[in-house]
Amino acid sequence: MEELNCDVVFHIPIFGGIPIYESVVVSWMIIAALLVVILLLTRNLKVENPKKGQLMLESIVSWVYKLFYDLLGEKGKRYIPYLMTVLMYLALSNLMGLIGFKPPTKDLTVTAALAIMSIILIEYAGIHAKGAKKWAKSFAEPVAIIAPLNVLEIVIRPLSLCMRLFGNMLGGFVVMELIKQILPVFLPILPSFYFDIFDGLLQAYVFVFLTSLFMKEAIEE
Repeated sequence: MEELNCDVVFHIPIFGGIPIYESVVVSWMIIAALLVVILLLTRNLKVENPKKGQLMLESIVSWVYKLFYDLLGEKGKRYIPYLMTVLMYLALSNLMGLIGFKPPTKDLTVTAALAIMSIILIEYAGIHAKGAKKWAKSFAEPVAIIAPLNVLEIVIRPLSLCMRLFGNMLGGFVVMELIKQILPVFLPILPSFYFDIFDGLLQAYVFVFLTSLFMKEAIEE
């Protein structure tokens, strides 16, 4: 139960003091790190005679882009940068336990915010692809009687995204903390490869994959 509590790092002295939690600070660190790495990797790019590092970077970005493009198609390609950004953020967030920080995704408010952002974009994608009138009519398909269930699905989808990510990350974090207390110093390294690395990266992929899958359903005719 202690792991469910988020530590307050400091307060912003307005409106009686706004608490800033550890998950927010770690998220800021991840965003800053991503920004610095991206600026370093994308400087001095060349069209002619690119270096090996640039070719490798382009190959990785193209491979991830194609992964989403094959799923979303031409209509959904405008949302791929968002999906790739969330994937990078989640991957780093879920790996923060390796360097002694609590993963931000262990905080329910973080996973809830990500899920709400994703579902808003999913519904926006549906409206953009079909038009507001046709999007609204889609809730009554295939028969009008199931319209309430289709509307309820708008709430169920972000809830499932949120709880899946939160539950897996919190469970893995708690298990690793228990293992560290029970086993000698070096033995927790082996389960750490699964809970901190494999499972963390897997959950990042699952979250983004489900978001893109729901988006594909939203933009389909």
